[in-house]
Amino acid sequence: MTGIFLILLLTPILGYFVYKNFRTKVSTRTRIVEFLLITFFIVSLLAFGFGYSMSSADYYTAIDIVDEGYTPFASKHVLTLLVFFALSIWSIFALWLKGNQLPPLLFVLAFVFLIIGMVISFVVILQLSVNIGGNDTEIILFPLPICYLLISVVLMFKVANNEAQIAATRVYKNKFLNYLNTKLAKTNLQPAYVLVLLIPVFTLIVAILMVFGQDYNSITKVFTETTTWNFSQKTHPPALDHKGHYLCTVAVCGNPEIVKPLRLGKRHGKEIVVNRQLLIANAFEELIQENAPRLHRIIRNAYDKYGYPLSKKITTPESSNLVYRLMKPLEYFFLTVLYFCSSKPEEKINKQYAI
Repeated sequence: MTGIFLILLLTPILGYFVYKNFRTKVSTRTRIVEFLLITFFIVSLLAFGFGYSMSSADYYTAIDIVDEGYTPFASKHVLTLLVFFALSIWSIFALWLKGNQLPPLLFVLAFVFLIIGMVISFVVILQLSVNIGGNDTEIILFPLPICYLLISVVLMFKVANNEAQIAATRVYKNKFLNYLNTKLAKTNLQPAYVLVLLIPVFTLIVAILMVFGQDYNSITKVFTETTTWNFSQKTHPPALDHKGHYLCTVAVCGNPEIVKPLRLGKRHGKEIVVNRQLLIANAFEELIQENAPRLHRIIRNAYDKYGYPLSKKITTPESSNLVYRLMKPLEYFFLTVLYFCSSKPEEKINKQYAI
């Protein structure tokens, strides 16, 4: 543990000395600010990757929402988001290292992608601002878009200030051009053609992505074809409960004509879909708990150990249908025991998960 702590402590310090030799032409204050921003960006990027892996299930997947989470970005359309993110990172490095020395076309393109990245980062922040899921992964997802916005604003001011200084030294023979140049130097405005090219460049990238299987509106679907987040427009299957009948619960997520859902029920304060198989299994467990509590604890512990990990691997309607069919013999066994040992078996079955 001490070794890991020392590595985490020494890495930024050693990294600064390497960076210091790399950026010898700028002031010490500028180097420190730049290095802090880069460090913040790398840490936030790693945190984002870790948080995204914790919330990677798409809206159609049945999960235990307490231990896992639904992804804020639809997997089918996430390529579009990644491409624009990569182009935005390129724009940051291009403007940071070259700035106003870039060829005019590359300078404009860099600014276009920088602005697109800012808009997307703002939308990502809004998407992460609401999460009705059971975990709090948005806390470690937030820093990356915030960091991008911070770096982008700093870069825009830096480039605009440099452009203003350059413009102040230019003198044109044409009076109109000289007037415009003077205005630019005073107001630090970015060239208007950056805004003019925003839509054409954005459209071109989307058209290229369509060749690779993305939809023309993937940039919106990546946020809307999700569940539990701010812009989500999809509903998810009944949540798997790590304190419930894992296999019977995921079986309800199969095709309705096969698993035959009956009604909504409530388990631990959450609504779930129930069918007769789930009701019978829960009634059987209740019967064992009432008459043989010690045996129930043994069965419950074994089921918690093996049933829950198995249920997490059942993520499609087809696999849920299979589980439902495989559970049928147990369902008949549970029902037989209930009819032998309970005076009112159907009443006991029907009262399970009552709302």
